[in-house]
Amino acid sequence: METIKAYFALTKPRVIELLLVAAIPAMLQAHRGEVHLWLILGTLLGGWMGAAAANTFNMVADYDIDQLMGRTRARPLVRERVTKQKAAVFAWTLLVASVLFLGFVCNSWLAALFIVLTNVFYIFVYTKWLKRRTWQNVIWGGAAGCMPVLVGWAVIRDNVHDGSPDRWWQAIVMFMIIFFWTPPHTWALAMKYKDDYARANVPMLPVVASPEETTRQILLYSWLTVATSLLLVPAASWIYLAVAVASGTAFLIMATRLHNGIKAGAEVKPLKLFILSNNYLAALFLGLSVDAVLGLPTVFGL
Repeated sequence: METIKAYFALTKPRVIELLLVAAIPAMLQAHRGEVHLWLILGTLLGGWMGAAAANTFNMVADYDIDQLMGRTRARPLVRERVTKQKAAVFAWTLLVASVLFLGFVCNSWLAALFIVLTNVFYIFVYTKWLKRRTWQNVIWGGAAGCMPVLVGWAVIRDNVHDGSPDRWWQAIVMFMIIFFWTPPHTWALAMKYKDDYARANVPMLPVVASPEETTRQILLYSWLTVATSLLLVPAASWIYLAVAVASGTAFLIMATRLHNGIKAGAEVKPLKLFILSNNYLAALFLGLSVDAVLGLPTVFGL
């Protein structure tokens, strides 16, 4: 049982939960008013295997720095519950299974291609290159976390043949929402674990920049996130509009408070923003999901 738990921990289940949540609204919005339940369930399973593969590869690649950080010292490879070789085999098995499942069972080789690109980008571009070299690591590396949206959209559009337009621009907007959301979400957490990253020589923004500059960047990307979320309004109804405005306002208020608190020299709790950012994205995509399922007339008929 302990061995099973160790392999499961390699997949970073908490991270995967958030990623898969992004795939569901994309699949619902890709064919508004229709719920392709079995395709959604199949995509979640195939997507889980693909994301689990990427996270396991990440732990193998980060084995050296994980030993130096208090936050990651309990990971299976560091505690030698699983060897690096076995973890790599596990990751490759998951990746191959994900590609074959999405291709043959979900009938979308485009989605399978996105899974492969995600793994390649996450490991070779982010983990092995960006993460250890630049404070912009999570900005560009965050693109890997946006891919579930494209995977979900591809599966639905590859299986719908009713003549409706693909409207890939909506998937791109959802991709960009997560892309801009990732930096403030990650930097808020990194502010708390700044010393950990410094010990491991990982140049996260809070390590190489002042707290004021860090929170300024957090506020900037928070605004970009909320602004981008509004680009979907023409393709949704008043439900999404209301949720986007309400949740976005709460997100911006918290980011502004954090920045102003730092400028005033007050004691701040960046983890509050980290937690709120999770809630913001969940609320935004839940609102979009409900909107898509109901299939109400869109604001501009797009």
